[in-house]
Amino acid sequence: MSESTKQYDWRERPVGSLKGVGPEMAEKLARLDIVTAGDLIRHFPRRYEDYSQIVAIRDMRPGTVTFRGKVERVSARYARARKLHITEAIISDDTGTVKAIWFNQSFLAKTIPKDTPVLVSGELKFRNNDLAMQSPTIERDEEGVITRETARILPVYPETEGLSSRQLRRVMDAVQPLVGAVDETMPEEVVGACGLMSYSEALREIHWPADAGTLERARHRLAFEELWLLMLANLATKRELQSEIGVGVEFSADVAKGTIAALGFELTDGQRKSAWEILQDMVETRPMNRLLQGDVGSGKTAVAVMAAVMALAGGRQVAIMAPTEVLARQHAANLEPVLAALGFGVGLLLGRTAAADKRALAARLAAGEPLLVIGTQALLTDNVGFADLALVIIDEQHRFGVGQRQNLKAKSGWLPHLLTMTATPIPRTLQLTVYGDLDVSVIEGMPPGRRPVITKVIDAVHRDEAYALINEQLDHGHQAFVVCPLIEDSAALSDPGGLGGSGGAEAAGVRSVTAEVARLTKGPLKNRRVGLMHGRLSADEKQAVMDDFVAGRLDVLVATTVIEVGVDVPNATVMLVEGAERFGLAALHQLRGRVGRAAHQSYCLLATTQRGQAADRLRALERTNDGFRLAQIDLEIRGPGQIYGRRQHGALDLRLADISDAKLLADVRNSADAFLSDPALVVKYPQIMARVAALQTITSLD
Repeated sequence: MSESTKQYDWRERPVGSLKGVGPEMAEKLARLDIVTAGDLIRHFPRRYEDYSQIVAIRDMRPGTVTFRGKVERVSARYARARKLHITEAIISDDTGTVKAIWFNQSFLAKTIPKDTPVLVSGELKFRNNDLAMQSPTIERDEEGVITRETARILPVYPETEGLSSRQLRRVMDAVQPLVGAVDETMPEEVVGACGLMSYSEALREIHWPADAGTLERARHRLAFEELWLLMLANLATKRELQSEIGVGVEFSADVAKGTIAALGFELTDGQRKSAWEILQDMVETRPMNRLLQGDVGSGKTAVAVMAAVMALAGGRQVAIMAPTEVLARQHAANLEPVLAALGFGVGLLLGRTAAADKRALAARLAAGEPLLVIGTQALLTDNVGFADLALVIIDEQHRFGVGQRQNLKAKSGWLPHLLTMTATPIPRTLQLTVYGDLDVSVIEGMPPGRRPVITKVIDAVHRDEAYALINEQLDHGHQAFVVCPLIEDSAALSDPGGLGGSGGAEAAGVRSVTAEVARLTKGPLKNRRVGLMHGRLSADEKQAVMDDFVAGRLDVLVATTVIEVGVDVPNATVMLVEGAERFGLAALHQLRGRVGRAAHQSYCLLATTQRGQAADRLRALERTNDGFRLAQIDLEIRGPGQIYGRRQHGALDLRLADISDAKLLADVRNSADAFLSDPALVVKYPQIMARVAALQTITSLD
């Protein structure tokens, strides 16, 4: 591979400078994030129409077909009643004839007159008891002219309003002559060893495939590179962490038994197994980098407490970082009595903690007191020091940045052990790619006594039944959540954690928390105590609402997805999610996890105005409470680029790679590991390592 940068020059050209791309077209392309020629060439097809097999008319069967023939007759007429221009043609070859019909394309009568040789591709269907083609693609069949739209494998691209795949194919043709000059982007040793197609050939075949075989090889090559670079980044991070020096935490069986006694319940087999894996890691001076994943309600916090107490008993300090102040306060309230019973203190450090309290806590930490500190990002501020930090526990954040970890290293002099917890089950294939630098522990099974949450998808016709169930549960002394996608009745004012939309909320049929509170208190939940929570409330306001709900001073909490993570109210037994089709399955499973946290039978109602595919997707939640299965389905639907809930600076940009392909992942991982293990190759390809360093920022939460 050449280390020059000349190969990228043409790709840096503004797309508006390409032949056939004017200002209006450039504006439309920008809506697809296509700004340069390089963006254009990496705008890969989402699927293909195979029109490459030319058949005789007598051999055609219903379905996608391509044939070569001659126009025998063509006519155009205007159907006044239907307000349609209708063009009909009879096309024949030596074996038979077929009818083709087009709507509002009257120009065809002039462009394909009688006796014109043509190539035709499209869908052959039964129409009025006869085989016919409706709106097929038709082109003149001229010797020596390469067809654009028929008789080949035709790429279909992601589109935008006013910009069709046909137009995108025309624009793409403007860069076709340049593709052959693109230098190789992977090490030649890797390309050769893995039998990969060259980069320039892969780009040509992905957009202008010669046949199905070369198209598959092109997809494989480009997918391999996407995963290879990501795998290199993860393995490089893992190696860097393994070279760091941390602090070993001695294991004590007595401390473990004492912790279980303080918790007040026996651990499940899944909790025990995960705790043992974590405690074994912590004995080593090599810093632990482990992901603890378990379904909603599986008991991850208890496992984390086992690790924390072991460090505290060894005279060390522990930090727990939560994504919200509400969750940080909840952890402090739940863990304080457990830790107090074992003789250890708990400190709470939030952005709004009083200055005097911060100074007092800082003094205890600086003195080296074994202390568990719970907080948000405030834990990383410069004025918070740890004299003896051994373990950092990250709750409900998928990644913890390298820079953040180095920040904590600067405070205590070494890299602390890191335990990241998530209730969003991560498919095995995603663990190997996005989380390849982490060791993974999985809590399988649930604590005894938990009943599966009964989930139902409901439409407008059954909404009254939903309110009847909510009122029934309230009459039994339980509580309910109502979740809405928006804060106010304007899609422009959507909650930062929501999905937003275009147009007004009323027009889109999307409910907001503010309007829903007013509607419910005047209607189906009249005389009930209804609270409101969303992301624009201050931290004090959110905490006050949550305190009232936990204490039972509110019957119903209407909220945005701000309550998705970690909120624990065992008395809540029913949740109604409005506009459920606007959320991913993993997010809905997280929301569902806010109910069913005790022995009471609980319910989750998914309200949608959508039918068809959108409603069918939601029914996966009716069929299973298995978060791992739902995570796999969600991954297949949404793709890995959205797993974080937001793109990480564009770093996770898997356009072609299928991370459910276990063999591909294994081949990529072996290749990446071999490359990093060869110092000569690492030195030979500094550009590769620069790209890897940039990809390592995928772990950053800054």
